[in-house]
Amino acid sequence: MTGEVCGAQGDNGLHKRALLRGWSQAGWRRYIWVLLVCSFLGSGPAWGAAIRLGAINPLTGNLALHGIEIHQGIVAAVEEANARGGLQGHPVELLSRDDQSRPDVALNQTQDLLYREKVVGLLGGYVDSLVGPISTMAARHGTPYVAAASLQQSLTEQGNPFFFRVSCMSGVVKPLGRFILERLKPAKVAILYTATPGSTEFATRLKEMLAEQGIAIPLFEKFRPGTPDFSVLLLKAREQGDDLLISGGFFPDNLLLARQLREQRTPLKAFIAPWGVAYEKFIRELRQGSEGLMGLCAWNPGITYPGTETASQAFVKRFQERFGQAPNTTTMHGYTAARALLAAIEQVLGKKEPLSGPAISRELRSLDLLLPMGRLRFDEKGDPLDYRQVIVQIQQGKLQVVYPPERATGELWYPLNAASPQ
Repeated sequence: MTGEVCGAQGDNGLHKRALLRGWSQAGWRRYIWVLLVCSFLGSGPAWGAAIRLGAINPLTGNLALHGIEIHQGIVAAVEEANARGGLQGHPVELLSRDDQSRPDVALNQTQDLLYREKVVGLLGGYVDSLVGPISTMAARHGTPYVAAASLQQSLTEQGNPFFFRVSCMSGVVKPLGRFILERLKPAKVAILYTATPGSTEFATRLKEMLAEQGIAIPLFEKFRPGTPDFSVLLLKAREQGDDLLISGGFFPDNLLLARQLREQRTPLKAFIAPWGVAYEKFIRELRQGSEGLMGLCAWNPGITYPGTETASQAFVKRFQERFGQAPNTTTMHGYTAARALLAAIEQVLGKKEPLSGPAISRELRSLDLLLPMGRLRFDEKGDPLDYRQVIVQIQQGKLQVVYPPERATGELWYPLNAASPQ
């Protein structure tokens, strides 16, 4: 059988050579042109074919509030790209999945998007207990994943070439620590944190930073998200004479903690919660009780990176028209992550290269974008090089930047409940 096959191939080869000898020069040119066209078409998706992206967020469960905000930011970026004609003529199709605020569901949804839907990139994620499983599965599949809200340092220490994120822990801890040391100068600080990887790491690193400067941390305690009562912890802070209370909880936790803080008239000089205070909903819920409380944010309507005012205002306008509400700092993290992935994909398409995971990841590492949240560049580990949050304080129902000085929009009110600026 082998001899017969070889013989058949030999006869066919002689026939082909005879045909080729009879070709004219023009025929050869046409042949080469067809080969080039076929090669070009084979280097990427067919003209006009949709680019499929996957987004995994907690749209239900205890983290749904911020998961939905991230999802809306991603949708805003994708719709913006499609409104201008897509990416190099390709529309973008977003496939959204709900992880239900559960790591096991996040993993299942990731598998579905990668293996059944065959998306070329992943977006979203809120808290590292959900982001971690997604990043691991994406790495195994060789698909880039740009996380919208991830802080845990270990996730980028694992050498995952397909994992990127637009936030990082140092962008929270460093500005907060400097603000406390330079402006507040407390003698004693109480730190509360939730039983999540990101919050635990935040509290530990901040404690180390303050302790190195001789600040006492007599109260350093963990609590579970959804804790129904903080009165005992507030009593401890009172008895120990703590000047400053820092909470690493999320929005519902900080809302309850701030309410009980006011009800018990705990004599603190300042209250700071990195996550939860810098939201209009927080101000609406607490009203007068929110005055003087402080939080952190990377962006908010009216608080944007210098030089991006026009782009920021345009984004706010489009978002309000689309969703009927104002965006917030969490929304902007989702939008920024999507803008990064979309830009990288467009660069690959512009180079007429195959739309592969390694190619998209390479372009993500070469990005240098100026967006409302700030300049976006990634280091070799996938962390953002320029991510820095600002400290904001609620003053007369509005968020005012009080640190760093070059970004300040108002003077610091200190101590807590001060009727006028310091």
